[in-house]
Parts: sequence; structure tokens; C-alpha cells
Amino acid sequence: MRAVRSKDTGPELAVRRLLRSLGYTGYRVHRKELPGNPDIGFIGRRKVLFVHGCFWHGHACPHGSNKPKSNQSYWLPKIERNKARDEANAAKLAQLGWSVLAIWECELRYPRELSKKLDAFMTK
Repeated sequence: MRAVRSKDTGPELAVRRLLRSLGYTGYRVHRKELPGNPDIGFIGRRKVLFVHGCFWHGHACPHGSNKPKSNQSYWLPKIERNKARDEANAAKLAQLGWSVLAIWECELRYPRELSKKLDAFMTK
């Protein structure tokens, strides 16, 4: 578990590269003063992005719906707590007037569609 990173993960770096290629710069990373410490934050635009790993955050994709084979009594409640925490943080941010977008690790397989999604989020 020590090898599992929480910051500057591969998917997070890929999303940041994609944002720069679309011309969106000037973001800040891991803002501690915002609920949930968003992975990427555009402070002036009041927009934040969370880059979620499908397994760790319980996504409905094939990778995220895999159940751990060992120690299920620990991991299944842990993943459920992660999902509840993500929802609570998104609600708090929305209450504070921030727009929130969750990017899933599996979406990185389709960079064209992800680029459209990011562009739509940033321009609305």
C-alpha cells in the first residue's frame, strides 16, 4: 500500500497534460483550503477537477466493479466510504459556488472524448 500514491498519479498527470494541450493553464493542484483537496483547481474560474481511480472510488466500469479477492471485510466498506466522501466533498464545493468535475481513470483511454468533456466543462 505504500506504493499507492495520492498525489501526482499517472492519471492525474495525464489530465494535466491534456488540459495544457487544450490551452488551459494557470491551475493549482491539491488546494488544501477547499473541501476534498481537489486534484486540479482553476481558482479564478471557480472550477475544480477530481481525478479518480476506478477501483479506489468504486466506479461502475469493469475495472472499478472488480471486488477485491482478499480482506473484503476491510476493502468493501473502505470503497463505500470513499464514494460517500467524494459525494460529500462535491456537495460542499457546489454549496460554496464551485463547479466540480470528476474524471475517471478509465476515461483516459479515450483522449478525444475526454478533451471534449474538459473543454465543455471549462467553457460553461
